[in-house]
Amino acid sequence: MNPVSLQVHLREIGVPPQRGRASVIRQLVLQAPAPVIAKALGYHDKTATRLVTEAGGTWSRYAPGDHQR
Repeated sequence: MNPVSLQVHLREIGVPPQRGRASVIRQLVLQAPAPVIAKALGYHDKTATRLVTEAGGTWSRYAPGDHQR
């Protein structure tokens, strides 16, 4: 199933796909640092950081990179 056909089916049963997607992303940024979510989903870091702020997240500091030293 591709995104377009899924969107059609969701609309047919009364589920607004955009709101659901935004809710899921906001929930994700509450559970993990914004840079991680941004990279995983292909979002810009600033967009993910804005979503953290809107969702009331507490991930204010995160050092990306290799931490296995």
